[in-house]
Amino acid sequence: MSVTPQTNTTIEEIAERLRTLDSFALCGHVSPDGDCIGSALGLSHALRMLGKKTTCLLAADAPIEPGLRFLPGADELIYAGDYDETPDAFIALDVPTIERIKDAAVVHDRAGVRVTIDHHAVDTTMAELSYTDPDAPACGMLVWDLIRAFGIEPPRESAICCYTALMTDTGRFQYQNTSAEAFRYAMEMVRCGANPADASQNVYQSRSEASFALEAVMLSRLFKDPSGRWAISFVTRDDMERTGAVKSDTETLIDTVRSMAGIQVACILREQDGEVRGSLRAKGDDVDVSVLARRIGGGGHKAAAGFTYKGTLDEALKDVPRLIDRLFDKGGLD
Repeated sequence: MSVTPQTNTTIEEIAERLRTLDSFALCGHVSPDGDCIGSALGLSHALRMLGKKTTCLLAADAPIEPGLRFLPGADELIYAGDYDETPDAFIALDVPTIERIKDAAVVHDRAGVRVTIDHHAVDTTMAELSYTDPDAPACGMLVWDLIRAFGIEPPRESAICCYTALMTDTGRFQYQNTSAEAFRYAMEMVRCGANPADASQNVYQSRSEASFALEAVMLSRLFKDPSGRWAISFVTRDDMERTGAVKSDTETLIDTVRSMAGIQVACILREQDGEVRGSLRAKGDDVDVSVLARRIGGGGHKAAAGFTYKGTLDEALKDVPRLIDRLFDKGGLD
């Protein structure tokens, strides 16, 4: 464990405080991934077991990835803009800044108490009760600690959700952040009812035909740096329309590039709503892609990060490769 200076409490103190409250709004970051959704739903089920009223919010008015719809409670997720209650507490999960909860910020502001549980290292906090451990492979692990701190046996629904959170943020237990602790927590979650085969099949083995068509397009324009250390590709709005792909079909592209032999950094750029979304992945311990992501206004972890580029795709294709090159320089991006 390596909590950040912004941490001002303990998991046990958060558990004690939440027990005194009755209603909760839970929300993660915009464009939620498995850790984000799994953490929110996992905690929600545990709070309901304690007799609490919970609502899990989506930071933007957009559907979640199809592969996450199997999670218990996923059908109850609502867009934050449609939520008009004032909860006793707003719990931000897997998200470090107010900007990243987008349309849920107004709910955050009017809540009685604000709580953050996260594993992203940032310089600020947006909550009175804040617990951040950047060494945790997934926010779902911290949620599991919180559920245990309630003094209850985690419900099966929480086990399924938290296991999925851990599985996805460790890349099926393949990323560098996969620690011995991650396997110990996964074992506990399985004992409490999580089904690894079911989670893997839903998240990773249910790809659409359109996702394969989009991958072929992406690979056809893949650029590999002459040094062989990094590779980059992109997809356009036209690519999405022509193949019939949707946003969730782009999620596997980055790992395809990352899997190439010799590649230390992989990058995928995607046109979306007048902006360019970037995904970054790293292999090994030599490069920290979160440094690059933060330089462009994004964030993440050493081996997995993302950003939104404020410019055209052509501009991004000039700027981002130059920044990736600098990651390998002795001075880095400093």
